Amino acid sequence: MPAWLFALMFTTFTFATDDYVIAGVLPAIAADLGVSEAAAGQLVTVFSLAFALGAPVASVVAARLPRRGLIGGALLVFVAANWAAAFTESYPLLMGLRVLAALAAAAVVPAAYAIATALAPEGRTGRYLALVMGGLTGSLALGVPIGTWVGGAFGWQATFGLGGALGVVALAAVYWTVPEPPAAPAVPMGERLRPLARPPVLLGLLGVVAIVMGSMMVLTYLAPYLRDLAGVGAAELGWIFVLAGVAGFAGGHLGGRAADRWGADRALLAGVGGFTAVMAAFTACWFVRPVPLPALLPLLAIWAGVSWWIPPPAQTRLLAMAGSAGPQALALNSSAVYVGVSFGGALGGVLLESWGSAVLPAVAALVEVAALLLMWAAARSAGRGYGVAASVPGGGVGG
Repeated sequence: MPAWLFALMFTTFTFATDDYVIAGVLPAIAADLGVSEAAAGQLVTVFSLAFALGAPVASVVAARLPRRGLIGGALLVFVAANWAAAFTESYPLLMGLRVLAALAAAAVVPAAYAIATALAPEGRTGRYLALVMGGLTGSLALGVPIGTWVGGAFGWQATFGLGGALGVVALAAVYWTVPEPPAAPAVPMGERLRPLARPPVLLGLLGVVAIVMGSMMVLTYLAPYLRDLAGVGAAELGWIFVLAGVAGFAGGHLGGRAADRWGADRALLAGVGGFTAVMAAFTACWFVRPVPLPALLPLLAIWAGVSWWIPPPAQTRLLAMAGSAGPQALALNSSAVYVGVSFGGALGGVLLESWGSAVLPAVAALVEVAALLLMWAAARSAGRGYGVAASVPGGGVGG
């Protein structure tokens, strides 16, 4: 594998770490800035929503710009936003800086995928894209735990300082290793959004939103939930994120294989069923709190595993129902994922503020069941029986 490919993977790792690490330092941010934990969680919401809306626009507006120059300029903005966040004491200003960092990420990530696609040797495009996307799961296993530990030891400001430092390393790696790919024809925004006019694709994308939303409701507010349930602090939380990242990586791999072997529908049912069962177990644990952390670790591992198990069969079904519009639907899938992240943070914040962390697992389970119903409705609107996607090869997580 060429060095430039690992530079692009590290870049997606940097952006994903910057988005998800808020979950590890959320209580500290809330305490220092004088806002509720639910309000602090909206830092995840605005980042993800800005990314979801900005990525399709950036891919069109910046289509004719040199890829290396685009990535380098956006990374400079990203570094500046994070280092400015390390010194702010204003919640509104921090919110604005998170939007700025997200827009920088939205300009870079589609360009990184485009470079990997353009420069991959024949027959290796899928592997090259999978490696670039691997930065997402890698951030949960490594980036978020490190950011959480840094925040616990030196304060949440140091976590943003770390995010800026990662951006500098990514900038240097891109500058020294990534070649300029051949120019690709620009795809108009109307062409990119055309699959949304097809009910099966629209319903499938809404299902993806709900799938991610249910998982992120728990992940975003994992710190206050585990603190209330088991007295977990920042040091223990870092190791929990390591466990979640490793289990999530394994779950995504197994979910893809299950979609290939069992069919996407059976794999999706198994994943949603597993997620619902784990959320029911978390809900039951609330009534016997405080629960020793070792007793929770198996449940946390299963939760992370099934959360990442679900996206591959869901994406496989989306590809099947999109038909000839498959490539555009998969491009929209990235925005759907980040819309789900933002909605999960927003709804989780409302629940946390109104009823406390106890209700998060139960509502997350209901959201996943709603996602399954949306997937079923998508298949029905395509005029097919439930199970049509079984013959379609499995896809990757997130897209």
